[in-house]
Amino acid sequence: MMKKFRSICWFFCIAGFSFCPSLLAQDQSINKGFRSESRVDAAIEEALEKKQMPGAVVCIGNHEGVAFLKAYGHRALLPAKEKMTVDTVFDLASLTKPIATATSIMILLEQGKVRLRDPVSVYLPEFGKQGKKSITIKQLLTHIGGLIPDNALNDYKQGPMVAFQKINELEPRWEPGTRFAYTDVGFIVLAEVVRKQSGKPINKFAKEHIFQPLRMKETTYNPPQALRLRCAVTQQRNGNWMRGEVHDPRAFELGGVAGHAGLFSTATDLSRYCQMFLRSRNTRNKATQAVLSPRSIQLMTDEYLLPGGAKRGLGWDKLSPYSSNRGELMTSTAFGHGGFTGTAIWIDPELDLFVVFLSNRVHPEGKGSVNRLAGRIGTIAAAEFSHRQSERFSTRK
Repeated sequence: MMKKFRSICWFFCIAGFSFCPSLLAQDQSINKGFRSESRVDAAIEEALEKKQMPGAVVCIGNHEGVAFLKAYGHRALLPAKEKMTVDTVFDLASLTKPIATATSIMILLEQGKVRLRDPVSVYLPEFGKQGKKSITIKQLLTHIGGLIPDNALNDYKQGPMVAFQKINELEPRWEPGTRFAYTDVGFIVLAEVVRKQSGKPINKFAKEHIFQPLRMKETTYNPPQALRLRCAVTQQRNGNWMRGEVHDPRAFELGGVAGHAGLFSTATDLSRYCQMFLRSRNTRNKATQAVLSPRSIQLMTDEYLLPGGAKRGLGWDKLSPYSSNRGELMTSTAFGHGGFTGTAIWIDPELDLFVVFLSNRVHPEGKGSVNRLAGRIGTIAAAEFSHRQSERFSTRK
């Protein structure tokens, strides 16, 4: 009987309907016909030997579900060693930007509560001070609003209200619309737009409108104790190891809830989010739960050529100085993002492929480096899924 139950669980996990995290944690992997497992293993093992990170979870799949899911190494080395498991909860860092904040803005767009062309000052009048009146929502989503990448940490020490007063008093560092400059400040402002236009802070709005509809039950800000026990450890703050406590110092001062960082999640939850984008192109799947219309997904993931030559989506990276975690064989339709703690996701609609790479590369001393590794795994996955497409095409002929 147990074997039969186990087989049923595996079927649903592979299909992307995982309800058996305990079995996954025990078995540590799923491989449904993914032929490049040994190549991924070799890349990860090499990085572990070089101490580029203590451990990682890799999840690869398409619109139908998960094809490959595996844990490597450790989620904690200090204060005690803990093996990495596929249900480990990670601090996503800047993946918060597209997953929580940009997606929330697009939902508000569909609700008629926000327009991309509008100046931010339409929704936050105080933000328009000091030459910022013309900065638009779209410019913040694409990092061309002219804002400083990060203002002083001391500006956040007295809590959110004072922090936003300090942001309102900032002057643009560059003329809005003239330069691509990646900025956390812009996404802190976008989260405030979400709060103002929805009446709910970003954590509550995203939970109700993104995570719950997509059954991302382990995606949250400020994880509760039950999830903290499975969180990957990052670094020390005030002598204590951060587990389930946001690593980003500004997000921490904002109470763990911010537009640029603060989100925690698992590989399985993120696979559901990725599949939403891929299924928008595969409309035959009538059971798909989506929080955005196909048109909004297209608008969000289109390529926008920015000053200086960077190519971005709305909240997403496409091809820019920050794209070293992108697979080299991915197509021009691919979009993704990385996070400072050692996280990355890339989605390629043309190849019907998503790659989720999660690590705690900052543990224990903040010296790890995984962007090239994530890109290498993306290249391996893109090569296999490109072969799969060729094989399907040959079969049809």
